[in-house]
Amino acid sequence: MREVPNHPGTNPDGGRDSVDRRPADGAGMREVLASHTAATLTVYQAYSPAIAGPALRAGTFVEPFRVGRMTWVKPSFLWMMYRCGWATKPDQERVLAVEIGRDDLLWALARACLSSFEPGQHADPRSWRAALAAAPVRVQWDPDRDLYLRPTGRRAIQIGLGPEASRHYVSSWIRSIRDVTPLAREIHARVQADDLDGARALLPEEHPLALPSEIARRLGASPAGTR
Repeated sequence: MREVPNHPGTNPDGGRDSVDRRPADGAGMREVLASHTAATLTVYQAYSPAIAGPALRAGTFVEPFRVGRMTWVKPSFLWMMYRCGWATKPDQERVLAVEIGRDDLLWALARACLSSFEPGQHADPRSWRAALAAAPVRVQWDPDRDLYLRPTGRRAIQIGLGPEASRHYVSSWIRSIRDVTPLAREIHARVQADDLDGARALLPEEHPLALPSEIARRLGASPAGTR
């Protein structure tokens, strides 16, 4: 599954955005950059009010959310903003911050397959297709975004949970769900008003998550993000 691009904003002076509060843009770096604690990690999803409302009340996803289809979670807040257009796209008007168990995320990544063939990760396209068909989780690395939603050199991870993993996600992984739509709109308003320092100050703090070396190798993550 390939995410459909949004229409990014533009920098009025045409220059490089230097106000992202994340680490310096590392060309080609593949890291799980996320808000996390020793026990939990936050991922983002955007849905229509019809799905988001019941989820917030129940503390997990319930109908009309469909467990039987793949659901994509995103640890990068700004990549989520790029995907949902600052909570303006149809059926993505509510942005949810979903706190899940850190061990649950590692379970998913340990069973994931890259969503596209990479010669250094699989022997040949045929073996990759077989691995992809068998994997309960898919991963893709897409350019992360700055405050203007332009691509940076760093790669952000997108995690696709198939039916098996999605059932675990809904039934036992979720610790809490928060509506961060007002935060998304406030940050966007400050960017539009050229209050970039104010926008940056509101961004959720995200730091690299150290991955076990076998998981990092499996997913082609950068060595700096391994342990």
